[in-house]
Amino acid sequence: MTSAIKERPRNEVPYTLDEPAPKVLSFWDQGAFWANLGVSLFAFSGAYTVLAPDADGKPGLSIVAGIVAMVVGTAIGGLMLGLAAAPGAVTGKPAMVLLRGLFGARLSYVPTALNIAQLIGWGTFELIVIADAARALWDGVPRWTYVIAAGVLTTVLTIWPLGSVRMLRRYVTAAVMIALVYFYVQLLREPLPDLTEGSWGGFWIGADAALAVSISWVPVAADYTRHARSARGAFGAAAVGYSATQIFAYILGLLALALVAGDSTKVFDPFLGVTLGVLFFAVFVLREADQSFANVYSTAVSIQNLVPRADRRVLSIALGALITGLALLLDIGDYASFLSLIGSVFVPMLGVLAVDFFLGAGKRGTWDMSVSAPSRWGMIVAWAVGFVTYQLINPGTVSWWAGFWQDVQEAVGFSTQSWMSASLLSFLVAGLAALVIGRFAPGGDGGGRSDGKIDSAAV
Repeated sequence: MTSAIKERPRNEVPYTLDEPAPKVLSFWDQGAFWANLGVSLFAFSGAYTVLAPDADGKPGLSIVAGIVAMVVGTAIGGLMLGLAAAPGAVTGKPAMVLLRGLFGARLSYVPTALNIAQLIGWGTFELIVIADAARALWDGVPRWTYVIAAGVLTTVLTIWPLGSVRMLRRYVTAAVMIALVYFYVQLLREPLPDLTEGSWGGFWIGADAALAVSISWVPVAADYTRHARSARGAFGAAAVGYSATQIFAYILGLLALALVAGDSTKVFDPFLGVTLGVLFFAVFVLREADQSFANVYSTAVSIQNLVPRADRRVLSIALGALITGLALLLDIGDYASFLSLIGSVFVPMLGVLAVDFFLGAGKRGTWDMSVSAPSRWGMIVAWAVGFVTYQLINPGTVSWWAGFWQDVQEAVGFSTQSWMSASLLSFLVAGLAALVIGRFAPGGDGGGRSDGKIDSAAV
């Protein structure tokens, strides 16, 4: 162990969880990292989701209404992301280790396993997106070539994660901003249709779609902010950096969608059709590797919650090979619904974590994040209440799962309303349940150490 510590660069992530996390990321390092994650090819190809499309794919919102819904949803999601980021900076612990303090060590293994499953899925999805987008630029080589190249690049980035974050700030962020501005200028010169045509019905459905994209990063936020120099910087960089660029990218995606008459399969065409479009779009394709990097690195760190002495470098290489193989073999479209279902468990979990960390046991200094942390069933109950709330409002599209919750809706006489946001309401309900349970059981459900105590000066 001693030799491993000596060999590791001082400003890089420790190889195991037994070593302390260096506090080396500035506000600007983090802001650039989150800003890059806010710009994704999915923001273009998936922009139609904020238009609240019906079962036939027909948009329920006008482009203008969709933009407003997206801005509202992203702003709320950004604040939630900031709430997930701050505890990592305060404690120096990664996201899944924080759950030891919230649920207890053994109970934290359940969400950890779910997080590993969804991150492997999203990592695979990102390699497929990169390969497909690269083929749209140039299809002169087989698709598998792009998949393998993206997998190798992703793996290399995960070996030196903090160095990769700093590299993104120095070189990639500026190129991405230039490409975004260039495409705004070019697309706004095109003859756009009437952007107000359509309704405002389903506004909160569209807002919830944008919010859900922001929330997808909640289970990994502390993996990076544990290296932040301050909790305030971690909160602000995540909340503002991510929200600003996601809004910027989604509006661009909606403009492109308007130019192709709402056909999401052709949403890349306006980018590739303008002067120098191929060159600037290539910036987005290369930058997409930071999405797969974040997924793979956080998978390795999540596994370390189960096996604290596992070397993250070995895990990263193995995971990079795994998602590359999956991207070559699988049709991710068949898995997307399950990824959405798994991801929904983390929205109410954030409500429980935020309330308990900032107002409950964490504030009292009784969080225990050791490998022997006692189980906290009260917080599990609060999480379950929020999860049920989410599923009652939005059971998803997996047929057998959605059918079950529709039966529950009928049994309890619950009817979903258009103003209901599954993400926002489940977050609030879970947080309220955690607050009530924590007040009634402040001692018996709070653990017994001060690892998670909030330093008011830091926050």
